[in-house]
Amino acid sequence: MKASAGLDLFKTPLVLKIAGFTLITLTFFYLGKHWSSNGDQQVLFFSSSPGTSVGVSPNYGKSFNVTALIAQNQTDTVSEPEPTQVPVPPASTSPAKELDRTFGIIDGDGKMSDDFEVGEVDPEVVENWGNETEIDSGAGEGSRAKVKRFELCPESMREYIPCLDNVEAIKKLKSTEKGERFERHCPEKEKELNCLVPPPKGYRQPLPWPRSRDEVWFSNVPHTRLVDDKGGQNWITKAKDKFRFPGGGTQFIHGADQYLDQISKMVPDIAFGNYTRVVLDVGCGVASFGAYLLSRDVVPLSIAPKDVHENQIQFALERGVPAMVAAFATHRLLYPSQAFEIIHCSRCRINWTRDDGILLLEVNRMMRAGGYFAWAAQPVYKHEQALEEQWEEMLNLTTRLCWELVKKEGYIAIWQKPKNNNCYLSRDEGVSPPLCDQDDDPDKVWYADLKPCITRIPENGYGANVTAWPARLHTPPDRLQSIQMDAYISRKELFKAESKYWSEIISGYVRAWHWKQLKLRNVLDMKAGFGGYPSCLSYACSN
Repeated sequence: MKASAGLDLFKTPLVLKIAGFTLITLTFFYLGKHWSSNGDQQVLFFSSSPGTSVGVSPNYGKSFNVTALIAQNQTDTVSEPEPTQVPVPPASTSPAKELDRTFGIIDGDGKMSDDFEVGEVDPEVVENWGNETEIDSGAGEGSRAKVKRFELCPESMREYIPCLDNVEAIKKLKSTEKGERFERHCPEKEKELNCLVPPPKGYRQPLPWPRSRDEVWFSNVPHTRLVDDKGGQNWITKAKDKFRFPGGGTQFIHGADQYLDQISKMVPDIAFGNYTRVVLDVGCGVASFGAYLLSRDVVPLSIAPKDVHENQIQFALERGVPAMVAAFATHRLLYPSQAFEIIHCSRCRINWTRDDGILLLEVNRMMRAGGYFAWAAQPVYKHEQALEEQWEEMLNLTTRLCWELVKKEGYIAIWQKPKNNNCYLSRDEGVSPPLCDQDDDPDKVWYADLKPCITRIPENGYGANVTAWPARLHTPPDRLQSIQMDAYISRKELFKAESKYWSEIISGYVRAWHWKQLKLRNVLDMKAGFGGYPSCLSYACSN
């Protein structure tokens, strides 16, 4: 019985397969060794040319020292084989290009580069942001590299802004009475932020526009200071897991929509979405003014300082309204001259008449020739001695600035800036503030101090003669000729070419990537140029 069992074992399919595989392997090994050991074997070549069907290898009859060839790859060999003559490639005609290899889309001069390398990506590296400092990446021994990670910032830095929360720099300020602490004070070199600011706990995907105009997740902006301070003014309320925005404000208690209707009736020439396209809202609060302007085909920019209500800009951005942290203090704001058709202030808590109106002079610089300044505040409508004195000071200052009080109704006053310099030149000698010098550059804004002078209006009308919207989107402005750049004759052609280029790109995004379905809202363009990308993006995604 035992012998029979042993025979059955050798007859099993598995054993037979193993035996067959072993036999085939040995056969191929023997044949391979036989052919490789015979140095006189010929390699035949079959030619496709007529008259010659078979050729002999050009290496036939030659002998090769295989041992020497193998020894070249062994590092522990004592004797060196004879060097082989290897053809040297011709020297590169542009060695500088090899030295200027850039890993990124910006070249060494800070310009956009069309020729760049993105480097290698190791799929084995897993993004797992803890507070570890280093990780190893790479599969092979020669490709290992250490990648240093940024640590997560402490929870207390969740709303940290490096150039505004630089406590060390703020402590060194000689004075803060004019709002200096709200301006930019960027960290010195090697003291920059070196950790990743964490999102709020429980952060959720923002609600899509236009729903976000009226409500946002509480967990995304977890602050209740404004609810407590402005709860009775119809700004903001909290309901379960959301903040709700009824659309009201301190001065527009009936809602932002009704407030905008009132402005339109007071001055019909404002023409929201036609003449008026770009608006600056100063001291924006939760940005309801800007939020309701968007539905009127107007692009608003809402600004406010990071003060006790530091979260108001966060509310604006969470709602989907363009917003920036900015303050009227001692420096020019980072916007060019004649940038806005309307500059609006509703209880923005700014003393416009201090220092002989230096802050209102900054408004005048940024406001387009023929543009409007809308002011909604207690001095406009309240009959108290202190407030009436403030109103008289404001009237005196705006008159010296040659602003015309177009309309005063209820708690709103609207002035219009002149369209040329005639009024300024006809003032009595010695009237302050004076006109700025001819060589003053009104577009120099980077860390530029406020100037106690009136910015001149370009004599050729540049800045005032804009085309009505939407034709303005594709019409090169005359002011383009005054911008400092290399091209002069071809500027308008460049403007049109850039618009056409980005229009085609954005159309591809919308079609191929279904951008409308993604419901993108806040987009930052880091190389604006002529503004073709954001203008085409807003136009394509709204049609």
